[in-house]
Amino acid sequence: MELIDALRTTSSVRQFTTQAVDDETIFEILDVARFAPSGGNRQAWRVIVVRDPSIRRAVRDAYLDAWHDYVAHLLANLIPFSPLATSADREKAMALRDEAERRSQPDGFAETLDAVPVMLVVCADLQVLAATDRDLERYQIAGGASIYPFVWNILLGAREQGLGGVMTTVAIRREQEVRTALKIPDTYAVASVVALGYPAKQVTKLSRRPVETFTTIDTFDGAQFAPSRSEG
Repeated sequence: MELIDALRTTSSVRQFTTQAVDDETIFEILDVARFAPSGGNRQAWRVIVVRDPSIRRAVRDAYLDAWHDYVAHLLANLIPFSPLATSADREKAMALRDEAERRSQPDGFAETLDAVPVMLVVCADLQVLAATDRDLERYQIAGGASIYPFVWNILLGAREQGLGGVMTTVAIRREQEVRTALKIPDTYAVASVVALGYPAKQVTKLSRRPVETFTTIDTFDGAQFAPSRSEG
């Protein structure tokens, strides 16, 4: 597949066929993904291929519990886990937690996460991350720049192999449960649970905002950036 086509058509896939994915394919995907950039080329990622049914269920349970929190925010018309949320926002969402749990769907992605063909848990080595915003008085995000390009490469590599998948971060809300189930050291953070498999349906027509809506010149409130249009 051509790179531009892959970038424009790789969607998040959460529904898979029952076709198994062999180890050689998983290995090839990771072998390609490892060329992702990272701070100082320290490659802070660690991948756990989760096969044991009991461990898969533990990851699912942590994910599902956090998913109910996520849905509660949606029911409250809030951005789930927004860094700018107020205490009142959090209380408003949690007041709807029981309703969110009642809306659980037996065949939903969260409820059946343990049954995905391939479950990867990607961890980040906190000992080698260059978190340049560590001391700023705001939400920290920079450290993820050394991890999430690798996760995206996994999804692109999977697409090349005819697979689909999704990068999820919901389970991080219950990180300690995931850490305990997978015996992850305290010096590592859970960065993502990645599900892969042969897609039940591959959506290739994606909806994204045009460049002009998020790009400006010189300042945040500067003129809209757009290519020059030559006349004639």
